[in-house]
Formats: sequence, C-alpha cells, structure tokens
Amino acid sequence: MPKPDDRSDNVERLADAIQNTMANLRESRDFLKAHGDEMRPSDRAALEAKNERREQAIAGFRREIKDEAAYQRQTSRDNG
Repeated sequence: MPKPDDRSDNVERLADAIQNTMANLRESRDFLKAHGDEMRPSDRAALEAKNERREQAIAGFRREIKDEAAYQRQTSRDNG
C-alpha cells in the first residue's frame, strides 16, 4: 500500500531550496567578478551556464510554491 501524500512541509522545503540556490548563485557571481578574467573561457562559460540553470530553478521553485499554496487553500476548503 503506498504511503499517503504528505505535502505539509513542501513550502518550507521549497523555500529552503530557493535560499540555498540563491546563496550558491551569489557566491558564483562573486567568484566570477573576482576571478573571471583569470579563468579559461570554457570554465567561465560553464559557470555562467550553471548560473542560468540556477536562475531557472529558482523560478521553478517559486512556481511550485504558488501551486502548493493553491493546493493547501483548496484542501483546507475541502476539509473545513
């Protein structure tokens, strides 16, 4: 029998993921500012591409939080 879907901490987990990803993005940008001219072009391009993926991930996490909030509102209306 499958476990019931426990979504009670999803928003908190997503918020943590946003914070962690934003911290990594800031660190990476700071590193590029400080050392980007010392890096090989391919390494710099790879790091910039990774930062783009981080930005996309943050946007996705934010969409998921909105979806989760809507789900929780609907669930509370259905159960309340």
